[in-house]
Amino acid sequence: MRNLVVVFGDQLDHDASAFDGFDAKKDRVWMAESFKEASHVWSNKNRIAFFFASMRHFSEDLKASGRNLIYHELGKDDESLAGLLAKDLESLSPEAVVCTLPGEWRILEELRQTCDRADVPLDVRKDRHFLDSPENFREWAEGKKSIRLEYYYRELRKRHGILVTDDLKPIGGEWNFDKENRGAFGKAGPDPERPGPTSFPPDKTTQGVLELVEKRFPRHPGKLDSFAWPVTARDARKVLQDFISDRLPLFGKFQDAMWTGEPFLYHSLISSSLNVKLLNPREVVGAAVKAYETGAAPLNAVEGFVRQVLGWREYVRGVYWWKMPEYLELNGLAAGESLPEFYWTAETPYTCLRESIGQTLEFGYAHHIQRLMVTGLYGLLLGVQPKAMHEWYLAAYVDAVEWVELPNTLGMSQYGDGGIMASKPYIASGKYIQRMSNYCDSCPANPSESTGQCACPFTTLYWDFLIQKRESLGDNRRLSLQFRNADRLNSGKKAAISKRAKEVRADPSGKGLFS
Repeated sequence: MRNLVVVFGDQLDHDASAFDGFDAKKDRVWMAESFKEASHVWSNKNRIAFFFASMRHFSEDLKASGRNLIYHELGKDDESLAGLLAKDLESLSPEAVVCTLPGEWRILEELRQTCDRADVPLDVRKDRHFLDSPENFREWAEGKKSIRLEYYYRELRKRHGILVTDDLKPIGGEWNFDKENRGAFGKAGPDPERPGPTSFPPDKTTQGVLELVEKRFPRHPGKLDSFAWPVTARDARKVLQDFISDRLPLFGKFQDAMWTGEPFLYHSLISSSLNVKLLNPREVVGAAVKAYETGAAPLNAVEGFVRQVLGWREYVRGVYWWKMPEYLELNGLAAGESLPEFYWTAETPYTCLRESIGQTLEFGYAHHIQRLMVTGLYGLLLGVQPKAMHEWYLAAYVDAVEWVELPNTLGMSQYGDGGIMASKPYIASGKYIQRMSNYCDSCPANPSESTGQCACPFTTLYWDFLIQKRESLGDNRRLSLQFRNADRLNSGKKAAISKRAKEVRADPSGKGLFS
C-alpha cells in the first residue's frame, strides 16, 4: 500500500485535498466510528447519530466511486480513533498516511503521535473547503490591537468579489445591514402559513444508526424520535435550495427572533451540513448572492446570511488555529461555577431556558440567539467555567465541531478569552429576551424585576454582574453606560440584588424558587 487516506467524520467531501492523486490500485481510504470519540464529551444522541449516519452514507458513495475503503463500524467501548488506526498501521504498513487538516487540534495531535509511534510519515494537507486559510488569518491578525470580525469580513468580501461593486465598494453603500436584522414578531407571532423546513425520514442506513445509538449510548442526553437531518450531499443541497427560496427573504429581519414552540423559524439549518463538508460554503454564498441579484431576496437578508458563512465562520476558524491549544484553558472572567444539571434535562420553570434547552435535546439544534443570549448568557451571568460551557455546547449540537464551537462559546458567548474576539461581554437583562420573543408571557419570572419573589434570574444576575465586575471591567468603554446605570443603584438595592443573586446561584434551575 502506498497511501492510507484518513477521513474523519467532519471531512465528508469527495473533493477534499486528501484525495488528490488518489490511485485505487495503490491507496486505500480509512474511516472509523469510535466509541471513545463519540463519548469524548457526553454527546447528544442526535449529534452521534448525525455523524455516524453521514459517515456511513459517505462510505457507500466512496465504494460506489471505486475508492477502496477500510471502514470500522462501532466496536468495543474502549476503542479510540488513535487505537484503531495504530492497529491498522501495524498490519497494513502503508508508505504514508494522508489527511486533510482535521477540525480539532486534539485529533491532529493524536494523529501525529500515532504516526510517529508507527514510524509512518504523515501528510497533512490544507483544507480547501474554506475560503481562507489559518496561515492567512494569522498573518492578518498578528500585530493588530484588536481582530474584530467586521474588518476581516470586509477583506474577504473584497478578496472574493462578493456583494461588491467593480471598485470594491459594498453594494448598497453599507458593509453591514445588522441594524435591519433585529426584528421581533410582535404579538401576532410568526406567519403560521410559512413553509416549514425540509426534513428527511431515516432511510435504512440511517435507521440502523439510530437503533445503534439507542442501544450503545442509552444514557446519553437527547431524543431520536424526530431525527430528520440531511446526511447526504444531495439532501443537504435540497435543504439549501428550500431555504433560499422559502425562508431567506425574511431571514434577515427575523434572524434574532424567538418564539415558543418554534425551534426553526426562518433559519437555514445548513450549519451541520457545512461543518461535515456535505455542503461547500462557495455554493452556499453563491446561492444567496444569486437570490439578491435576481430579486428573490432583499439585500439585508442576503448580506446578513453571507456574513454568517463568509465572515463569522471563517473568522472563528482563524481564531481557533491561531490560539490553540492555549485557547481551550482561557478563563478571562475567572468564572468558577459548575454547569447546572438542568442543561441536560431542560427541567426548569424559566420558559426561555426550557424552550432553548428542550429543543436542543430533541433536535440537537438551537439558533444563534438562543445559544448566545439564552443558554450562553445564563452561563455567563451565573459565572460557569467557560470550559464547562464549551463542553456542553460541543456535546449538545449536531453542528458542533471544535474549530467552530470553541471560539463561539468560550470567546463570543462567555468572554473567556478576555476580549480576543468580542469587545465586551455580551450581557443583557431579561428585558432583551422579552423584546425578542414571547417567552416571558408564559414564564413565572418577571423580566422587569431584579429582586423579590418574581425576579427574573437574567435581570438579577445582569445587575449583579455589573456590580461585581465594576472594578475589573470598569475601563471597558463599551460597558460604560451599563456601569453608570448600575452606579445609580442605592446601597439597599445593590444589597437586595446581591441577596437574590446568591439565591439564584444556589438554585439555578429555579425549581425551588418557583415551586
